[in-house]
Amino acid sequence: MKKQFCTALSALLLLTYICPRASAQSVDADANAADATATNSMSAGQIAGVAIPSALVLYGVLSLKSGELRGLDYRTREEILERGQLWNTKADDYVQFAPAAAAFVMKFAGVQSRNSLLDMALMYGLSNAVQGTIVTSSKYLTNRERPDASNHFSFPSGHTATAFVAAEFLHQEYGYKNVWIDIAGYGTAAFVGVARVYKNRHWVSDVIAGAGVGILSTKGIYWVYPKLKIKWFGKHEHGEALAFVPVVEYSGGGGNLAFVCRF
Repeated sequence: MKKQFCTALSALLLLTYICPRASAQSVDADANAADATATNSMSAGQIAGVAIPSALVLYGVLSLKSGELRGLDYRTREEILERGQLWNTKADDYVQFAPAAAAFVMKFAGVQSRNSLLDMALMYGLSNAVQGTIVTSSKYLTNRERPDASNHFSFPSGHTATAFVAAEFLHQEYGYKNVWIDIAGYGTAAFVGVARVYKNRHWVSDVIAGAGVGILSTKGIYWVYPKLKIKWFGKHEHGEALAFVPVVEYSGGGGNLAFVCRF
């Protein structure tokens, strides 16, 4: 049964390497072509980067009706309970934010990211708003009971979705620098998903679907945000939609310090 559990979570764990590398070329291409004419065609990397998390969401959705997939949920839970392997930890409540925190720490430390601090904050916030809306509405619509029978808001896993938003966010901003950044980010998110199962708070399919929702939400925001930024504020020659620039003026023997807001 332990082998079945590992098989069921394999798609989630593979994201620690496959998903970041699959979309790396497309991210680089987007960055290099930021000032060029946009194209509607999708590269193989972009397709793979979307297909993998989409497959995770599909797995979760199918588990709502599939007796075989649902049976795997039950068998996994039974084995964990029989072996007394339940985790008693609150680490997942905090670790879910770790990849995003790492991205902001590196930004404040002066490590070059793909976007400005303002854009990073906005895109991270919007990504969580999207996944939060999807997760909350899905919980009410599916009405799936949690493994511990505490309530009927099990599907999908919100903690896992939040963790994978953070991991994808870290990947988008810093993944191009080193593969270990991707592995650390996605590995941390995968830990959160596994912890939710071993704490008896979620079924395996809840976690797998949550991972897909988190990744797709972030990818979607990173795709649409530059277009909205140009539409709302116009394309600035310095690439910033909003900036506060200090200006020192001297007149009449005196000086003035002002801040110019540039959109």
